[in-house]
This record gives sequence, structure tokens and C-alpha cells, in this order.
Amino acid sequence: MAGFTALAAARPALSQASFPNRTLRLIVPYAAGGQSDVTARILGEGLGRVLGQSVVVENRTGAGGIIGTEAGAKADPDGYTLTVGTIATHAIVPVLQPKVPYDHVRDFAPVSLLIRQPLVLAVTPSLPVQNLDELLAYAKAGRGPLSFGSSGIGTSLHLAGEIFKLRVGAPTMEHVPYRGSGPMMNDLIGGQIQLTFDAPLTTLPFVQNGQVRAIAVTTPQRLAAAPDLPAVAERLPAFDVQSWTALFAPSRTPRPVLDRLNAAVQEVWAQPEVQKRLRDLGAEPAAGPAADLASFVAGETEKWGGVIRAAKVQPQ
Repeated sequence: MAGFTALAAARPALSQASFPNRTLRLIVPYAAGGQSDVTARILGEGLGRVLGQSVVVENRTGAGGIIGTEAGAKADPDGYTLTVGTIATHAIVPVLQPKVPYDHVRDFAPVSLLIRQPLVLAVTPSLPVQNLDELLAYAKAGRGPLSFGSSGIGTSLHLAGEIFKLRVGAPTMEHVPYRGSGPMMNDLIGGQIQLTFDAPLTTLPFVQNGQVRAIAVTTPQRLAAAPDLPAVAERLPAFDVQSWTALFAPSRTPRPVLDRLNAAVQEVWAQPEVQKRLRDLGAEPAAGPAADLASFVAGETEKWGGVIRAAKVQPQ
């Protein structure tokens, strides 16, 4: 009986020591082709090489990322099913939505931050402003209609506009939500809305074609990919809005497994070719210790909760 007990106790340790010995799954709670999905596929390729196992990306869409994230929270805590979380799923939605079927802190073990991504503030060409100073003056004076689009209520694009509105002091700015960046950009080009915040990957091609006008970026510093664009923080000190993506495991995943995954992510992200692929997407590689991700999520939740309350944002 004692021998049987000892053998049973040894099995989890043996399993952890041999991790991984089968295919891993990355749940992406958004559709294929988006920033989180592309990041997950780059990560999956790299983890496959480092860990010596296949890595499958599974897109579980719906409810603004809630469905896929819930599936990740309920997965077996063995390290073989991981969730690609975002600023929305792990900082905004838990504050904005009254009933979320997962706890973004209790149900997940942080593995590593993956990327940070700035947003580009762009305006329709018909808006009579050429630079950030002129836009700020126009917004404060309420000289004409000023609506900003986003890819949906409670997204980082939406809250970027809300915090800009609060900081500028432009009470007449109105939010227009869309079902994605595509239709939003079409209306920006057509002048149905006057400005928006969106990812560089989405915005800069329209800027280069002359269809929209880029005004600024939302990171504290200028972007290497667009050095002529000022940071909003140059006129609104401490303005910092960045979208981000991170990797999570289910809570109760054994610490040795989490440590192995974190080390693998950092090894993949340290490769120059991987860093170039991410930066070509307008993202900044941001892998680091799991403890850093835990404190980062706590700070982001507090920050965006404050914006949601100050702007009186209501869920859909």
C-alpha cells in the first residue's frame, strides 16, 4: 500500500519532468488574421522548435473574446492548453461586463507578456487639421462635428478615444462603434467619422496611400517605424495607451511547467528573425518573467477600470 501511494505521488513529478511529450494548443479568442492570431502563430512556430512538439492554434471566437478565454480558463491545468489573452480579455472586459464566466486573475496563471502595440491617431482628410496641435485646438474649441470610431464598445480603440476625450477636455466628441476595423476605416476615409485610434498594421497602409492622415502615436515615445509622427504625450504628458497580448495557462498548472513555458517563450522571442517579424507588424516584443505579467495585469485592470468609470462606458 505504501509503495502504491509513493508511485501515485511520483507520477505528477514524472509527467512534469517530461513536459512536453505531446501536442500543445494555443487558444486565440479572436478570428484568424488579427494581431493576436498572427502573434500566436509566430509563437507557435517558435515553441514547436524549442519544445520539440507540435503547437496548434485554435481560434475560439465569440462574445468579444469571452468564449475562447472561458475555454482556456476551464482547460486541464497541465500546460498543454494555453490562452492568448489581450488587454480586452484580461483587463477591460472583466471590469466592463457585469457577468464574465471567468476570473481573469483567479482562473489563470501568467506565463509571459508577449507584445505591446501602440495605436495610431488618424483623421479623415476633410478634417481641417494638419498636426497634433491643430487637432487639440479644434477639439477643445468644439469647432465642428468630431466623432471617433472604434472596433466595438470596450475595445482598446474605444477606450483610447475616451481617455483622449477626457484629457483634451472635448465633451462634444462622440463615439461610434463598428463591428471591426474594416468598416470603421471605410467610414474614416469617407468622412462619416472624423478620427480614430487603430493599430499601425491597419492604419499606416491607408496613410501611405493618402486616404487618411496620421496625427500621432499613443506610446510615450515616437515609433521607429514612423519617426515623424509625434507622441500624444508630447502635448498631453503621461498619455500612454498600448494594446498588448500575453500568454496564460490555467490556474493550478504546476510551477515547473510554467517555468519551462516561460523559458521557452523567452528563447523564441530572443531570436532576431522573430523580433523582426513582430516589429514588422507594428508590435514590440515584450517577453519577461511571469511575475511581471501578474503585476502588469493588475495595473492595467486598475487603469482601464478608472477610465471606464470616468467616461461612464456602458457594456453592449
